[in-house]
Amino acid sequence: MMKASDPVQAHSGLWNDDLAPTRPDQRTWRWYHFAALWVGMVMCIPAYTLAAGLIESGMSWKEAVGTVFLGNFIVLIPMLLIGHAGVKYGIPYAVLARASFGTRGARLPALLRALVACGWYGIQTWFGGMMIYTLAGVLIGHPLEGEKIAGLGINFGQLACFLLFWALQFYFVVHGIEAIRKLETYTAPIKILICFVLLAWAYNRAGGFGPILHQPSQFAEGGQKAGQFGSVFWPSLTAMVGFWATLALNIPDFTRFAKSQRDQVIGQAIGLPIPMGLLAGLAVIVTSATVVIYGKAIWDPVDLASRMTGAAVLIALIVLLIDTVSVNLAANLVGPAYDFSALNPRAISYRTGGYITAGIAIAMMPWKLLESTQGYIFTWLIGYSALLGPIAGILIADYYLVRRTELKVNDLYSDSGDYRYSGGWNLRAIAAFAVGVLPNLPGFLNAALPSAFPHVPEVFKTIYTYAWFVGIAASALVYLAAMKLRAPAMAGGTQPSKA
Repeated sequence: MMKASDPVQAHSGLWNDDLAPTRPDQRTWRWYHFAALWVGMVMCIPAYTLAAGLIESGMSWKEAVGTVFLGNFIVLIPMLLIGHAGVKYGIPYAVLARASFGTRGARLPALLRALVACGWYGIQTWFGGMMIYTLAGVLIGHPLEGEKIAGLGINFGQLACFLLFWALQFYFVVHGIEAIRKLETYTAPIKILICFVLLAWAYNRAGGFGPILHQPSQFAEGGQKAGQFGSVFWPSLTAMVGFWATLALNIPDFTRFAKSQRDQVIGQAIGLPIPMGLLAGLAVIVTSATVVIYGKAIWDPVDLASRMTGAAVLIALIVLLIDTVSVNLAANLVGPAYDFSALNPRAISYRTGGYITAGIAIAMMPWKLLESTQGYIFTWLIGYSALLGPIAGILIADYYLVRRTELKVNDLYSDSGDYRYSGGWNLRAIAAFAVGVLPNLPGFLNAALPSAFPHVPEVFKTIYTYAWFVGIAASALVYLAAMKLRAPAMAGGTQPSKA
């Protein structure tokens, strides 16, 4: 492990205190911290509403919950694989990527992951602002309304509440990852308790769990969409994987603080797929009860809270705000803060990276990403999974198959070490990334801009429904083949790190 006296720190622009390998005294995370981290992130409004889009597309509640669970079980695998490097070497994702992409080339995957997280940070902040907006209207007795601001598409009250919630999160931006760990650990039990309370409320008010639980799948024989299950299931599964695709990449940002591999494996295995499946089930049951209570299905928990009365509204507001703050900071701030720091370690600290993340989140106008379920699931979630899947494939292939989990840590922070490649860029990784992304590009353009790209061949639309799977497999295979050809061609040059 490098010390303050190591000369590499003095001459390299690749190092700062935040990106340096964690010290033994910083390794404080046990398995229950990771489980609490995931419970804290899973219990969020976007995750709650995931099953809604699946049921609206024709799935039964069992098919919807099963799809959510399966997607999260699949994404757990790369999380555990990539998380191994964080525990073993104490390095964040942006530094790990230098082994495969090069000390300078790693800025590309760092920037791509950071921009996606900025979008998510903005989406969660928008949800938080809308909670304040909706429930404040309930508390004062009338909705907060007004003319929409030209160019923004939202009114002044919505903008003010969005910015207020954005500002509330700054305490944790300033105080760093340890403050976030404490928040997740303390709020996770509260979130679990609230879920049971909500379940009991729905059952008692509705006198049961409502009609949605009895609705058959539209894909069953005789249904409106009989025989079309696969056309909905596969893009939906890709979207479920895409939901946590960002965390699958930057999970070393957290596992670098683990006391052992066992802690990160057990904590994540307990904390991710099971709570996601249970939350989807809870959402379905509660929403089914709202059909009886209110005469229609209410998938939005903020809308549901707004229909409550008295002190319950204020309690709901506080719970939802804590919930959204905890998931937003852990899932969408830590990663990009490190990633932006890695772009220029001398000038950008972890804290400054957090400020940049928060600023970009505003500029991206997240409310425009959420204008429709179609845009949310099939454009946003699948679209960025097409970008991040290839990066995950390259990281896993490099760490496990090329380097056999052995890295030269000092060289990750050196301009002249094994990971310099060609001027700091591993062009083989760039080529593998391109191969993983390009097959999904036509389908993405058709989904995002159908009027501009209406005649994309069906084969590319089909490939796009498997975007994450295609990307991770193609990039891993191409990268592995290219790196196997590299070693004999470099006699007398820099060899792939094996020690």
